[in-house]
Amino acid sequence: MRQGVTGVKDLLCDQFQDIVNECLVRHRSVLDVLTKLQEADARIGRAVSKAVTGCGCISIGASRQRVPPGISLKELKEHMASHVEGKLCEHCQEAIEAEIGNLLFYLAAVCNLFDLNLYDVLLKEQKKLAALGVFNFS
Repeated sequence: MRQGVTGVKDLLCDQFQDIVNECLVRHRSVLDVLTKLQEADARIGRAVSKAVTGCGCISIGASRQRVPPGISLKELKEHMASHVEGKLCEHCQEAIEAEIGNLLFYLAAVCNLFDLNLYDVLLKEQKKLAALGVFNFS
C-alpha cells in the first residue's frame, strides 16, 4: 500500500487493505476473488430478503415510481421512494452489516490484486459525484 499516509480515513482504508492481504490465503486467484465478491453481493440481497420474509422487521412496498410532470431534476429525489417500510431489528442489522463487511473484504482483495488503492478509488468516485451532482443519475 501507499507509504506516508497522513489522513485517518485513508490510513484506515490502507490498513484494511493490508489486513485483507494478510488474511486472504485460500482464495488468491482473481477468479476466486471475483466469484467471492459476487457471492457476497448475493448474500446481502439474501439477508435483506430474510429481514422481510423471515423476521418481518421491514417490508417492501414496491410500486411504480410516480414523478409529477414539470419538476426539476433537483426536485426528483424528493419524489423517489425507497420502498422500504419499517426499521431493521438488531439481529437483521447485524446480519446485513456482516454481509456488507464480507463484500468490503473481497472488494479490497480485488484492489490488492490489481495494485489499486481502495481509498484512492473512493476519493475519485467522491470527486466525480461531487462534480456531476444530480447529473450522475444514480
